[in-house]
Amino acid sequence: MTSALLRLPLLLACAGALALAACKTGPSKDEIEAARESIDCHHAKDHFVIRFTEAEARILMPDGKRVILYQVPAGSGVRYMNGDMELRGKGLDMTLLRYQGAVHLDCKPLEIPKT
Repeated sequence: MTSALLRLPLLLACAGALALAACKTGPSKDEIEAARESIDCHHAKDHFVIRFTEAEARILMPDGKRVILYQVPAGSGVRYMNGDMELRGKGLDMTLLRYQGAVHLDCKPLEIPKT
């Protein structure tokens, strides 16, 4: 009886660890929501991830730099600016304008890797 009681905490700890491991079966609710608001874009060898939030477009640039653009009125589609760059588009058809000129981005919805 005594040895069974000594093993009980160990068994409970193992059961708890297994239960926690079993709970994580995929992306969290926040990760799914962030992916819904984001697009994955490419131009040549450059990769951009753009997340649209209320009145902002947050861009992860190819060099790892994060840029925030602010929504401004557009005749059609969307338009975001910050003084240094501008993002325009409609749906997944996006163009990024910088001092070097305009680049058309090849975009698709962001996918969360399966776990």
